[in-house]
Amino acid sequence: MQNSADLPVISLYSRIGGEAGIKTLVDRFYYLMDSLPEVRELREMHGANLDPIRQVLFEFLSGWLGGPQLFLERRGEPRLRMRHLPFKIGRKERDQWIFCMFKAMQDVGVPDALQEELKVAFWSTADHMRNLQDEHSANDLVDVVVHRR
Repeated sequence: MQNSADLPVISLYSRIGGEAGIKTLVDRFYYLMDSLPEVRELREMHGANLDPIRQVLFEFLSGWLGGPQLFLERRGEPRLRMRHLPFKIGRKERDQWIFCMFKAMQDVGVPDALQEELKVAFWSTADHMRNLQDEHSANDLVDVVVHRR
């Protein structure tokens, strides 16, 4: 009988489909951000041309998911919170980002088990980017995607 410790570990990068899977996810994410009126505030935080930031997210996710460390090689340490400090990010912006990412994962067919793993990690990371202690209630968009089956 084989011990589970002896089984190879398959990276999230491989499980999502490698470079092609990440590109597809990132493209869908930015398509949603650019087209959905309910994430207007998030879209307004970005420049008119989404191509540069699309490349940045692709590079970051590549390394973050266990693939090539493109972001680190090209841009240095991620220091995500520091890089996001110039932007006003509260619950609403966090929830809009999460909504787009969770919907993008659904739309491109990321396997359910992998979606569940990534939702936890994306939520934690997105929440860490908040730099406003806003009082309004969390956006309902996340509930629509997270709890819809």
